[in-house]
Amino acid sequence: MRRPSWLREQYRYSKRLCRAFLNQDINAPVQIRCNKMCLGNDHARWCVSPSGISPLSVVYSFGIGQDVSFDLELIRRFGVWVHAFDPTPRAIEWLKFQALPEQFVFHDYGLAEYDGIATFNPPENSAHVSYSVVPTGNRAGETVNAPVRRLTTIMETLGHRRIDLLKMDIEGAEYNVITDLLSSRIQVDQLLVEFHHGRPEIGLLKTRQIIEQLNSAGFGIFDVSPSGEELSFKKL
Repeated sequence: MRRPSWLREQYRYSKRLCRAFLNQDINAPVQIRCNKMCLGNDHARWCVSPSGISPLSVVYSFGIGQDVSFDLELIRRFGVWVHAFDPTPRAIEWLKFQALPEQFVFHDYGLAEYDGIATFNPPENSAHVSYSVVPTGNRAGETVNAPVRRLTTIMETLGHRRIDLLKMDIEGAEYNVITDLLSSRIQVDQLLVEFHHGRPEIGLLKTRQIIEQLNSAGFGIFDVSPSGEELSFKKL
């Protein structure tokens, strides 16, 4: 029997507390209080602050896999246009069969700290969708080469000077991308990130260091998911 959503969240939260006690989780605290709402299905849940989001907001969503419930909720509630990005074959193929509103604008390339071609490794579980630039345990699956661009390049191409809401679920590439974002002084109001410190090849230290960098740049955490992997930041 499938657990109710509130029970699943409580289970994830309890697991996070146990991992934190064993120093196996970052246990990031909420740093600022603001109005917020959580959108999307159980496995595509993100919390945003509705303050400042309007039909004129610039929204980028990196890493969509096979679930765009968060993006569609943003469109429905706020009337925004969502620029969605994913270079992986399964995501691109899945999108071909979806009926999506015109406000959902898809781009078939990924995000990195450079412009060029990246090698994406197949997911460890072959039933999963998301490929990663970080090596995985799936030695049998084939790697995929796909185009990636810097955030500054994407913004210049699309004609945007700032980003009101930036979501990143990019399977371990977030650390270099955030460093590039901060060094480029890109104006971002809200930053939603899934961190992948649970992977042994990444580890807790990288996430702790990148949170410190974000704090130093004026970003504060306003939501932490029950699993402790998805963090929502707002520029102070």
